[in-house]
Amino acid sequence: MYRYSIRSTGLILFAALCLGLLSAAYTYAEHSGQADSSLLVSSLRVDKALDFCGEEIPVIRQEVKERFEKEMLLSLWDRPQVILWLKRSTRYMPFIEDALKKNNLPDDLKYIAVAESALRPHSGSSKGAMGFWQFLKGTGKKYGLVIDKNKDERRNIFKSTDAALKYLKALHKEFGSWTLAAAAYNMGEEGLMTEILEQGTDDYYDLYLPLETQRYLFRILCVKLIMTDPEKYGFYLSEEDWYPPFTFDKVKVNCPEEVPLRIIAQAGETQYKAIKDFNPEIRGYYLSKGEHTILVPDGASKGFKQRYKKYLKKYTAARKDRTYIVKKGDNLSSIADEYDVPLKNIVIWNHLDVNKPIHPGDRLIIHKVK
Repeated sequence: MYRYSIRSTGLILFAALCLGLLSAAYTYAEHSGQADSSLLVSSLRVDKALDFCGEEIPVIRQEVKERFEKEMLLSLWDRPQVILWLKRSTRYMPFIEDALKKNNLPDDLKYIAVAESALRPHSGSSKGAMGFWQFLKGTGKKYGLVIDKNKDERRNIFKSTDAALKYLKALHKEFGSWTLAAAAYNMGEEGLMTEILEQGTDDYYDLYLPLETQRYLFRILCVKLIMTDPEKYGFYLSEEDWYPPFTFDKVKVNCPEEVPLRIIAQAGETQYKAIKDFNPEIRGYYLSKGEHTILVPDGASKGFKQRYKKYLKKYTAARKDRTYIVKKGDNLSSIADEYDVPLKNIVIWNHLDVNKPIHPGDRLIIHKVK
């Protein structure tokens, strides 16, 4: 009887403790939710005139106000994404801002890159857009970007920014406003002109456009407001939170033939991954024949030329000794087994298509890996 009472008392105390914790958690969640809601509501209040590139955004109009508030709430809801915008901005924005100044273009245009790609070089869309400024292949080539199996300069912050500014300049000249230029950047100039002529107005806020384009300028506006004053929207980053600036050296590399990126990495006294990260436009494992300007880690340009010559000479000499002539009955799997190398490496070294057969007499490069 005595033992049962102690156990009962313990259970009662434990139940009371659980109820207390649940009550505290509920109270915290309730108050936290109220705080979050208050922050969200206050974030929607506009206490000054809003503009894009100096062009007024008529948020006094109810329909425009609602479109703005929807995008602001969606932006603030994805708080991890906003934090990454902010942190990446110290890495890439200085280059975009500098290009805008050199071209005498409005500073607000820099926010298009954030709205398009969140400042990610490999950002892509289902429609085939790629890179910092989300160029389609045709438009990118039209404005001077190299896009082929070896390079995709849509992923290069410098080349793609130059191309984007040329495109935006052309759109502004055609439509006469930065607001319409931004809309055309999103949906294409021909599509926007069609809607303007058909609907009889060139006011972005009165045009019925594809839904994504109707939202587009407000997405850019939200990026601008949040990045201009992050603390107002509840984002508090200390100095060490920001990503460090993008610092690098430029080197010119002359390739008498295709050269593996690992040779470039060795000459730059760094890793293969670093070369790919510094030069996201390079596709695959090789630099194509010709001259290239490559970014390497800060300080790595010193002595690069001499090291490159040394490693290239060594690679070329070794390559001559590692040529395998395909015999009748060979296939890639049997050759890989014979030399104890992964089949995929043979494919990479020789630019092969695994869906196409090899033939007797074909010459394959086989590197030693062990």
